[in-house]
Amino acid sequence: MTASHVDGVAGWTIDALIEPGLRRNPKRAHLWVSRVLGKHIPVAPSTIIRAGSDLADLVELPDAQSVVVFGFAETATGLGHIVARRLGAAVYLHSTRRPGAPGATWARFSEGHSHATDHLIQPSSPELVSSGDTLVLVDDEISTGATALDAIRSLHQLAPRRRYVVAALVDMRSDADVAGCDAAAAAADVTVEFVSLARGVATVPTDLATRVAALPDPQPSGAHPRDTVDDGEVVRIDVAWPHHVPDGGRHGFLSTDEPAFTALVDAAANALAPHLDPGRPVVVIGHEELMYLPMRIAAALESPGRVVLSQTTTRSPAHVRDEDGYPLRHGFVFTAPEVRTSPDAPLRYLYNAAEADPRTQRVLIVDAAADTDALVADDSVVAALTGSGRDLVLLVVGDTRFGTLAVARGVRQ
Repeated sequence: MTASHVDGVAGWTIDALIEPGLRRNPKRAHLWVSRVLGKHIPVAPSTIIRAGSDLADLVELPDAQSVVVFGFAETATGLGHIVARRLGAAVYLHSTRRPGAPGATWARFSEGHSHATDHLIQPSSPELVSSGDTLVLVDDEISTGATALDAIRSLHQLAPRRRYVVAALVDMRSDADVAGCDAAAAAADVTVEFVSLARGVATVPTDLATRVAALPDPQPSGAHPRDTVDDGEVVRIDVAWPHHVPDGGRHGFLSTDEPAFTALVDAAANALAPHLDPGRPVVVIGHEELMYLPMRIAAALESPGRVVLSQTTTRSPAHVRDEDGYPLRHGFVFTAPEVRTSPDAPLRYLYNAAEADPRTQRVLIVDAAADTDALVADDSVVAALTGSGRDLVLLVVGDTRFGTLAVARGVRQ
């Protein structure tokens, strides 16, 4: 399985952006692991922001305040927010996999090849989605364009507009895929433009899913047996967060929310600072869709000469293999903390978090929904991260659910 470079912008190449990995999914066994996203691989926040900003610069807009930016869960929730901020877009919103309160879901669409297929759209008010002339959809990767077009169809039925822009770090569509996207846009009588930092050609064996299924089961690490190694110390920090300031784009984020959000990010970074040694590397770990806030906190900690990296947990069960040149060398598996008690509680994953450098400090950032008993149980992400005797700083962001109508928060119509 290979990804060959075709062309790029701003010095970006396919090899600089992605590398091939494997996952146990009969629909699609390959995984393009991003080098710049901060999901499976820890990445400097400045690198994540640079990639997102360069992507935003490819989007041509007559008026940023007439734009809504939409990010795809779970991988592109942070990337989409970076693009929205760079564009100065009036509204940012991302899809979610969290069910939410009854009646919260305004629209939905599916992603056929994903491990978790459903995308739910839960704006605090429908006016958030319908308030722009242009919708910019942001994803980390365009494989065929089908997911983006499904999202456009769903949203177009509820909030029609003539122009859509699909922006992704890499575009791996074949010529046939490009023709199919053009035909689908023409049939829907809409304009759909695609932009990316780099375009490539994927070569994937037709029997890859069968070959991956035949591999020995990977053995991602979980929490250690409690009688083998003492746990590391957990220092918990609770950060209050006003209900009127969103912590991300799950229910909508306005450009006017940015000053208050930035002030809260700085306050969270200041709360962390006394618990971190500035002379030691630090990895800031977010939880699933909560990518942007942890990345921004990591960026606030980053400074010349100080190594700060950012990444998040994921729902996707990738194939772990401890071999040189393979991007998924190590993995933790744990119970989803937002599921309090259930015999069928789903599993979550964290990759490449077993740093070779024992000096590396770890910070885990979660929101109120994940602050449950399952967050610190024997099969939890906290137990996994402290199971080798490593200390952990746990930062919990206060309940950020807000119910203020978007029209009352200044959305332009």
